[in-house]
Amino acid sequence: MTPAGGFPRAPIGRADRPTLAVVGATGAAGTVLLGLLSERADVWGEIRLVASERSAGRKLAVRGEEVEVLALGEEVFDGVDVAMFDVPAEVAARWAPVAAARGAVVVDNSGAFRTDPDVPLVVPEVNAHAARNRPRGIVAGPGCATLTMIVALGALHAEWALEELVVSTYQAVSESGRRGVEALRGQLAAVAGAELGVHPGDVRRAVGDTGPYAAPIALNVVPFSGTPAEDGWTTEELAVREETRRVLGLPGLRATATCVRVPVVTTHSVSVHARFESEVSVGKAHEILANAPGVVVCDDPVAGEFPTPADAVGTDPVWAGRVRRSPDDPRALELFVCGDNLRKGAALNMAQIGELVAAERAED
Repeated sequence: MTPAGGFPRAPIGRADRPTLAVVGATGAAGTVLLGLLSERADVWGEIRLVASERSAGRKLAVRGEEVEVLALGEEVFDGVDVAMFDVPAEVAARWAPVAAARGAVVVDNSGAFRTDPDVPLVVPEVNAHAARNRPRGIVAGPGCATLTMIVALGALHAEWALEELVVSTYQAVSESGRRGVEALRGQLAAVAGAELGVHPGDVRRAVGDTGPYAAPIALNVVPFSGTPAEDGWTTEELAVREETRRVLGLPGLRATATCVRVPVVTTHSVSVHARFESEVSVGKAHEILANAPGVVVCDDPVAGEFPTPADAVGTDPVWAGRVRRSPDDPRALELFVCGDNLRKGAALNMAQIGELVAAERAED
């Protein structure tokens, strides 16, 4: 039976649980989120799936049930307790305040609110407490490059106090959405079987249109992610810096990033140079990381064991390995981290924040 508001009632046994809206349910991370909602502890009552007008009426599976997709509009937030947004920043900027004004706590995965001082930037394994202080009714998550490293980095910071950070990211094309994946697959098909990559420009000529990237992504890496910013940096590189500062509560942290696009479909990697206030050791770092929630240690290079995107893809934790103490600095560690950019880099972090808010409601 459908009540007067036009939405189905929560299933029997879930009527006293919070109502969730998933905005952007048909996107790449939205699809992963629906899978996670089916796999994780079921804390939700009704789940509403919301997308653009062109996707309205589709039916998607969540928790083993077919749920019809609703068109984004003010009324879909009536009675919603938590709204998870995985949409472009301009859409989130318009609609997240609408959802919050109607009483929902918004969990936003876009970049629309990540620098807003009235919106906490939250990674539950690192700063779960911050989610409770939300003056605008919105909680944001960092970008997927930051999320790839921040869980491991946060655990090390808690022990030794981070002082300086230099990272290089190796980012998968799925961050660019369907266009990125199609560009990589199309370019791989164009170069397959050909003796390319041995002369200047031969790969570029073979692939023709480079899609969303300034250079070919097949048989290549592209040292540019985001859009141009001041002094030669990119928006993505500056975001990694600022997001890390906010999540760790270190506004003066010396931090730089170089962001690189690589020919990987899904799963980001980050090479990390971290300098701490205290002297470090590889053995203690292994112990810290092995005990950190959401981290898997994979570090036996002699046996060929270290994190790679091909192994980490489709898994929830971040994988850490190649842990070394800097040969010239007893307070600095080098490590390599991989994380699925659609799971912990997006959908899983949203799900975890939503569960924090649901637990708050249960306390009331």
